[in-house]
This record gives sequence, C-alpha cells and structure tokens, in this order.
Amino acid sequence: MNTQQANAPKYLVNCQDGANNLERATIAAILATTASKTNETALFITADATNLFVKGAMEGLAADGHEPLENLISQYQANGGKIWICPVCLKTKGIGESDLIDGAEVAGAPRTMEFLATGGLMLA
Repeated sequence: MNTQQANAPKYLVNCQDGANNLERATIAAILATTASKTNETALFITADATNLFVKGAMEGLAADGHEPLENLISQYQANGGKIWICPVCLKTKGIGESDLIDGAEVAGAPRTMEFLATGGLMLA
C-alpha cells in the first residue's frame, strides 16, 4: 500500500432498501462500487436489503435506467469491497449464513461502529 492509499479515507455505505425500493438499493451499490475503486469500503446491509444478498436474489434486478444490481455488486467485490450483513436482520427474515452470496459476512453494529470510529466516513 502506498502512502496515498494509507492516508485515503475509508467509506461505509448502509443499504437498507431491497426490492421494496430498487432504485435506492442501486444508488447505494453505485456509491459503494465507486468508493471501492480507490478506497477501503464496507457495505452494511440491513432491513429489506438483506433479502437481496441471498444467493440468486439479485438475478435480473435492475432499476429503470441503471446497471443491473448483480453487476454492480460483482464489480464492488472485485474492487475488494466488503459486504457486512446485519445478523439481527438475517434472524428476523429467517435467512441463514449459508444462504448468502459468496463473500458476504455476518457483521453487526459493533463492527460497523468500530469501522466508523477508526476513520470510516458514512456515505448515504
């Protein structure tokens, strides 16, 4: 890591919307994907967005005028972006960890708060 990368900000994007508001979910993915091109980035998945990160759930989903969500998340992961899924949200929706897309981690508020406390900036 060079000095510029070491001093670069890191970003946390909280995605709460899923199929209930695909445009907002897509915008969160665009922000995260863009940030991950040059910065450490974590995408914190909560509420309705949790359902999108079940294997196969993003297939064919695209908000009007936007790139398919599955493509954005693939780009994000290829850039080294982290995906953290709220454990409480998984439990309330009856989703198991093995149901999640590859690369998604179960991580709750303590991990996201630590990320923010150590210099992470919130993108909303």
